[in-house]
Amino acid sequence: MQHANVVILTDETEFARLLTACWQAERQAPVVTVLTSDLWQEQEAPARDLVVVGPVREGKLTTVLRSLDPATAVILCAPADSKEFSQLRTKYPRLVHVPVREDWAQTLLLVAGESLRRVEAVRLVRQAERVAAKNENHATLGRYMLEMKHSVNNALTSMLGNAELLLLEPGQLSSQSLAQIKTIHSMALRINEVMQRFSSLASEMQEAENASQAETEQTGSPISPRR
Repeated sequence: MQHANVVILTDETEFARLLTACWQAERQAPVVTVLTSDLWQEQEAPARDLVVVGPVREGKLTTVLRSLDPATAVILCAPADSKEFSQLRTKYPRLVHVPVREDWAQTLLLVAGESLRRVEAVRLVRQAERVAAKNENHATLGRYMLEMKHSVNNALTSMLGNAELLLLEPGQLSSQSLAQIKTIHSMALRINEVMQRFSSLASEMQEAENASQAETEQTGSPISPRR
């Protein structure tokens, strides 16, 4: 939570002061930014993982909530009997409410901690999805190279064979043509080395995958009872 960003949006100075002090007393405190409803603008708001909305001026709450992205984690700290909150509950069902009472600050910190952990979990899931998609693209490329390996090897064999035949009779070639054929022969050998290394790596990865699968199956197999 120490790397999280929290915006406290309130027009009540004491609310912001008390909540900020409570967070600073925690072992892992987020980065806290305090804004009033007059200064709040969604387009220019700082990066945040959570918005805590405290007491604001009359008529401002609906405007603030309407401006927030639906995916934003929001905690509203307001009296439980607030008529305005009752109306907002129907419009914003994902809104988390912490009633204003004697222990509201500690309750809010607990709820905020859970909200931030959820935000972090969602971020990690999305990051994992991006990595998985990237790995899938690499896997597709790898499968294509395996499928084309035979064709590439055939083409390389033809290139090397023809280049070597020409090099057997260097007297029939100009010095420039001879140098070019030597370059073609050298580059074909280099490509062949790359393909051989790729084939070796593919075999090593397949063996490792088979060993891992066998170990998993062995671990998951039921243990026969002794007689």
